[in-house]
Amino acid sequence: MSASLDDAALLAAELIARRWLPRSHPRVKRALIDSDYFQQVQQRLNDVGLKLVDNLFADHVTVALQRGAEHAVFGEQGLNASNNLELPRDGVALLVVLWALIVLPKRERQSARAVAEDGLTQGEMFAASKPLPSARSASPVVSYRALLADFGHQLGKKTRLDSNLKLLERHGFIERRGDDIAEGPLLDLLLDYDALAPRILDGALADVLGRALPARSASAEELPRDDADDAVPVLSTEDVSDAALAPTDSATDSATD
Repeated sequence: MSASLDDAALLAAELIARRWLPRSHPRVKRALIDSDYFQQVQQRLNDVGLKLVDNLFADHVTVALQRGAEHAVFGEQGLNASNNLELPRDGVALLVVLWALIVLPKRERQSARAVAEDGLTQGEMFAASKPLPSARSASPVVSYRALLADFGHQLGKKTRLDSNLKLLERHGFIERRGDDIAEGPLLDLLLDYDALAPRILDGALADVLGRALPARSASAEELPRDDADDAVPVLSTEDVSDAALAPTDSATDSATD
């Protein structure tokens, strides 16, 4: 039966089965540059109530439910829940905090490097368009020990924090690299940056992040050069415990896209 499937159907099937694929995957690369092929893939997914989710700032692509299919799939109770992944409230709060610590500075680095490279090529008559720095190269990591020290008390201490980190890793939001917590394939795909970033930067966490980012810069200057790029802001537990929970609806609503 698989022999009768065309390339668009194969890519749709692989995305559904694997949940995400790297942008370097041959069929994904083709879909991102061939508009006709992209529309064919979207049509295959649309037939089953799904859509392709792509983000220039992410290293992967995934699929998500279309809005029109959500009620039929989840029902009224599911739509009224804070998320459709059965994450506990402290798990959602942890997801929002990690998103703020990883995705916000990553986006800033990617945009800054793109602007810098664009400035260098403006004088070239035939300057080629350069891609954004990869998420892996621009994304900071969060120390587990620092996260536990700052957020463990508010997020259920070590047992609950470890349990929620395992859930987030299982769902593809984060990766564990020894003592470090890094961006997973879905962290910058299923959480809507345009909806969530203003709520964090201009909302409850704005003051906290404003204090944390200068502290990060100061600590980075004290680190050896190789370690300075990996320094991440550490938010005070007392300041952020309630604020971290405030934007959870925005984060998890976008995860149902």
